[in-house]
Amino acid sequence: MGNNKIIGAKIKSIRESKQLSVEEVAERSGLSIEQIERIEGNVDFPSLAPLIKIARVLGVRLGTFLDDQSELGPVICRKKDSNDSNSIGFTNNSMENRKHMEYHSLSQDKSGRHMEPFLIDVSPSEEGVDFVLSTHEGEEFIYVLAGVVEINYGKNTYLLEEGDSIYYDSIVAHHVHAAADSTAKILGVVYTPY
Repeated sequence: MGNNKIIGAKIKSIRESKQLSVEEVAERSGLSIEQIERIEGNVDFPSLAPLIKIARVLGVRLGTFLDDQSELGPVICRKKDSNDSNSIGFTNNSMENRKHMEYHSLSQDKSGRHMEPFLIDVSPSEEGVDFVLSTHEGEEFIYVLAGVVEINYGKNTYLLEEGDSIYYDSIVAHHVHAAADSTAKILGVVYTPY
């Protein structure tokens, strides 16, 4: 949850450095003023789609919100060194603002990157939740490490089990969640053109 606060502060700092008002960012991104204020104020755990839209308006990579350092060479992420300082939670875009995915960045120290690789812990979905599908520019790759994941993509639904993967265009409305009251762990790579 710590990085959620860092992200809100970074968005606000970048927005102010570009002399953009919350209203201007809202208008250009298609998001509401309240949504931007709640993200900047660390009230909401946003899904990736609004963050990507904000990044585009601010003229930065999505990874800029996660960057800690500026390593130009390769970045190695060792399991023994992983901790919660490089994780961020996102909501499932349902009507309740409940964190349902915990993203562990595998690249936050790599500057100038175009891909965002994450290990993602997916919490169980509640029965009867109406998922709000999201769209954004770019592509996504998901590999299921454990559990079963359900992906709504356009008008189709796909169930992926351990060892299965999917690669799709993010511009098509989509939603990723754990299937049937279970937890899952996935490797996700998000690419957003800049």
